[in-house]
Amino acid sequence: MEKPALKASFQSLFAHPCIARFNKYSQAVLVNISTCHTAKKGFHLYKCNNVSCNESRYQFHCRGNRHCPFCGSMKREEWVENRINELLPTSYYHMVFTLPHELNGVILGNRKILLNTLFESVTETILNHGKNEEFLGAEPGITMVLHTWGQDLSFHPHIHCIVSGGGFNGSQWKPAKRKNNRFLFPQISLAKMYKAIMMKALKHNKDIKWADIEKTELLKAIGYKTWNVYAKAPFGGPGQVIEYLGRYTHKIAITKHRIEEMSEKQIKFRYKDYADGNKVKSMWLYHEEFLRRFELHILPKRFVKIRHAGFLKNRDKHKRINAIRASIGLGEAPPKVTVPVAIRMLEKYGTDISKCTCCKTGTLVLLLDTRAKRIEKQKPFPKVESS
Repeated sequence: MEKPALKASFQSLFAHPCIARFNKYSQAVLVNISTCHTAKKGFHLYKCNNVSCNESRYQFHCRGNRHCPFCGSMKREEWVENRINELLPTSYYHMVFTLPHELNGVILGNRKILLNTLFESVTETILNHGKNEEFLGAEPGITMVLHTWGQDLSFHPHIHCIVSGGGFNGSQWKPAKRKNNRFLFPQISLAKMYKAIMMKALKHNKDIKWADIEKTELLKAIGYKTWNVYAKAPFGGPGQVIEYLGRYTHKIAITKHRIEEMSEKQIKFRYKDYADGNKVKSMWLYHEEFLRRFELHILPKRFVKIRHAGFLKNRDKHKRINAIRASIGLGEAPPKVTVPVAIRMLEKYGTDISKCTCCKTGTLVLLLDTRAKRIEKQKPFPKVESS
């Protein structure tokens, strides 16, 4: 999706009149997306300090909404760097926990409750297996990421996990016992325990609203099914873990790069058909249907979709990781460093955003930031000196 006109058309789609039938929070999210990086969100005004150039440039603000297809890359880079500093010299395993599609209707009516229950069930399943002396006998580190979509924007809630091969028992590090195998815990055992924990919650949580769904019949139907847990081969090394973190942890339902074409009433996008040998195909949807599917993946307000458990749980995490590092003869983990956006742009793209793109010699000086306080806006512009 390289053409600016196509990008603009795609962005304007999120202001379609049909969003009026969505809940107020979803409406606000879609409006934020439609106005991201536009004058409606405000701007920085810069001017080149080279008097022979005097080029002016507007940098429009973004809202940084986590559902937005047009922003968020800098936040992702910072998050990934912080996770890299937590990696230990051990193997890391990839697991995926899915739910039977029969539960989709119940989950859509109880998103916050049941998505939290999903996280809790996955956490309990992995930690219980980690405590088992046969498998590990310690608490592994777990990073969990919720995805709710299929490639065609259908509703398909599942959790991706990165699980450390070794664990911490409170005093020392315990390496993985199954060093020659391609899995950390038995897949069948994981699936059975995960199903049992989730089914128990579905049966006994009185806060779940079943509406017109027949609870007894539904639980009976999914009780007979085999629930899928994909215990994939371990990552090839820290490099693959980092690549996964960078590409998949902050994914959203669809990005602008998958949009191929738009007409007055329809939109065309690429998707991968896993049921047909992972073939890449194209799909046309009416604007209303596209937005209906997109709205399915707007998470509840303040819902946390990336969570950590085991020795990576938030409370006293830094202290615990340093204790683990000390037990295996490593120094303390490096502290978190906040890198300015200008430095990140220079490192990643070789672009110095402080330099004027017109004359190539002048420096851009900030004249106005519309997010500043009103009294600050009323101050005269600073004098721009020549270079």
